[in-house]
Amino acid sequence: MKYILVYSYLIFLIYSIGGYLLEVAAYFISTKRIVNRGFLCGPVIPIYGIGALFILFTLMRYYDDPVVVFVFGVIITSALEYFVSFILEKLFHNKWWDYSTKKYNINGRVCLRNSIFFGVLSLVIIYFITPILLQFLGLFKFKTLVIFSIVTAILFILDLIYSIIIAYNLRNRIIIVEELKNEKIALIPVILEKKLKQSISRFKAFPSRLLKAYPYVEMEYHNYFEMMRKYREQRKEEKKKKN
Repeated sequence: MKYILVYSYLIFLIYSIGGYLLEVAAYFISTKRIVNRGFLCGPVIPIYGIGALFILFTLMRYYDDPVVVFVFGVIITSALEYFVSFILEKLFHNKWWDYSTKKYNINGRVCLRNSIFFGVLSLVIIYFITPILLQFLGLFKFKTLVIFSIVTAILFILDLIYSIIIAYNLRNRIIIVEELKNEKIALIPVILEKKLKQSISRFKAFPSRLLKAYPYVEMEYHNYFEMMRKYREQRKEEKKKKN
């Protein structure tokens, strides 16, 4: 049992890192900018690791039938992406990605292009990457793998806790913005700015990294976030003058 746990965790970690590198590379190709594309601060995107484990545990029994692997790979990964998108939206009060502009999408959470890509990736995971990965892990003593797993798991958990705090910070800001947008008083710029300043005075940090990682959120609330940044900078200047 302990071997399964350790190897499963390491496979999860490696594919999470691989997914992160894939996302960063794809974003760089389209924008010529290097941006941390993950929810976490570290170079991991857990949904890739979770997806890889789902694929391996459910589809290895169909190893001799690549068509089945591809079809179910599309279904499993699409369901996972949809579920994660739904949960994140409910927890943090905003969409982290939106495929509404893509053809053949479902509620903007998944789209056919990505699903086909993940189906192909399922084939690559089962027939190419994982066999090599298991051979690589076999080069190390099991005790070494256990120590490495414990250390990285601790770092991963700490990163997860910190990132959730930052995400909730962003969630609270979005809720405030939506409340302001729904109020008639927000139509008056001077009063809006005054009310916004009062609303965000308790916040000490701005989740700029998450906004870079998920530009859809930034675009949707850009003007209000700019006002928040401005007041945050003003508070810093005021503190400097007092000191």
